[in-house]
Amino acid sequence: MDFLKNKMQLLSFTAGIFISLFLYLTNPFSLQPDACKAVAIAALMIVWWVTEAMPMPAVALVPLFLFPLLKISTIDETSKAYSNPVIFLFMGGFMIGLAIEKWNLHKRIALTIVQLTGTGGNRIILGFIIATGFLSMWLSNTATTMMMFPIALSVIAVIKQHEQNERRIKNFATSLMLVVAYASNIGGIATPIGTPPNVAFVGYIEKKYGYSIAFNDWMLVCAPVALLLLLSLYVTLTRWLFPNRILQSSNTKIFIQTELKNLGPVSVSEKRVLSVFLLTAFLWIFKDLINEQPYFKLDDNMTAVFGALLLFAIPAEKNEEEKTRMLLDWNDTTKMAWGILLLFGGGIALGNALEKAGVMALIGNSLAGLSSGNVLILIFTITVVSIFLSEIMSNIAQVIVLAPVLGALADALHLDPLVVGIPLTLAASAASMLPMGTPPNAIVFSSGYIKIKDMLKAGLVLNIISIILITAFCWWILPLVMGLLQVKS
Repeated sequence: MDFLKNKMQLLSFTAGIFISLFLYLTNPFSLQPDACKAVAIAALMIVWWVTEAMPMPAVALVPLFLFPLLKISTIDETSKAYSNPVIFLFMGGFMIGLAIEKWNLHKRIALTIVQLTGTGGNRIILGFIIATGFLSMWLSNTATTMMMFPIALSVIAVIKQHEQNERRIKNFATSLMLVVAYASNIGGIATPIGTPPNVAFVGYIEKKYGYSIAFNDWMLVCAPVALLLLLSLYVTLTRWLFPNRILQSSNTKIFIQTELKNLGPVSVSEKRVLSVFLLTAFLWIFKDLINEQPYFKLDDNMTAVFGALLLFAIPAEKNEEEKTRMLLDWNDTTKMAWGILLLFGGGIALGNALEKAGVMALIGNSLAGLSSGNVLILIFTITVVSIFLSEIMSNIAQVIVLAPVLGALADALHLDPLVVGIPLTLAASAASMLPMGTPPNAIVFSSGYIKIKDMLKAGLVLNIISIILITAFCWWILPLVMGLLQVKS
């Protein structure tokens, strides 16, 4: 078995190099030299990521070697991607999750959730979809995932203690992890502040065309799409791809009650960790209100780091030896998924290179020719390109770069810019196939419960569903409610 695995890895490794060299040497798309190089390296990394020819964090280091070597960018420019602010959001969130786990707060929360939702696998998953989707409407999708991730991990641990069927556990764990990521992405679609691409598009529309999109109007138009996608997510995972068939059990109820009793009263350390967690969530939720004050300027990344710093500064309950400990020690961070930070850094570096080389603008300019003037085909093409492009680059960068290109296209075709901008923006938040597609995808992949083949399978199905729903909505429904989104400033 190991021999076969090693052989497949070698074949995948070789295939990635072959495809990359073919694209570089033949330049089948007649690209400029820098663009050709960037596309070749993108193909290499994607093949290695998808096939797991090398550990995914190791593949993420490829830009640090090949970009300077091929003069795509300097080592200084490339390395900046690995210190992107969102990486510090990951790091801070991971540390908060470690503290929650260290003091068993995650177990208490998980047991309480299962007690409220019931012990059936599908009911738990539905509860997480509702909670995660709702939170993501008001928080960034990354912040939402950071909050729900440790809770989901602990729920899986609880289920594993009473469910004996390994396949059922695997399917349940896979579904729950994917739900946390995908519901975070989808929920953000419903509000203009739910995900950065929405914010970027609303800002572009106001600056370019002179009208602002009201919060409630955006929700009225886009929330139904989010609800349909969340429903599709539940049905797809629980009824088709990963049915868990974990049923309600009176024995499980007794087990949960016993476990909660064994935990005893909430400890001082738990209360302090919970306070840090709630404070962090409060700052995430009310960030915009706080930023209206002249003396403060918060963002999600700063807030996550602040929460992590508090954990290293606040003392825990004294142990039996009366020694003072902090809620989190640096030794605790050895358990953190450092590889995911590298993985996302590599994805950002690749996206930056594609943008700098003009690949993004080229894609945008090609859309007009593909549509042949047919609005339905244009919407469909934009949705497909946006959803698959966001698998390999930052979705906010994608919207920032492509929105002006598509705006010019809309003007040339005498279309309302919302007709092309809304499918671009909604699809940019629906990437589901690869860990580096969105930060939530990367976070849940770090759990170890998701195999790349499972994410590819589920992601492809959900991408297709998203393409169909977004295209249908923007073709049939959006024109009927277009006026709601054009509130003059």
